[in-house]
Amino acid sequence: MEFDIKFWIQILVYAGTFGTMYGSFKTKLDYLEKKMDKHNDMQNRLAVAENSLKSVHHRLDELKEELKEVKEHED
Repeated sequence: MEFDIKFWIQILVYAGTFGTMYGSFKTKLDYLEKKMDKHNDMQNRLAVAENSLKSVHHRLDELKEELKEVKEHED
């Protein structure tokens, strides 16, 4: 079985096309992974902020109660 130059050119074209497509998919996948990492980091930071905010609300409630008690003692 003898292969002529057209066959080898076609194989090179296919290989080039496959390589280009693979590179494109890999680049897009890397971009999406970075974007997902940022999203996950944001979720973690938001959870920490929510816990901190919850603590602040509890402290405000405590201060309101203390202020209420002080006002009652003044009367």
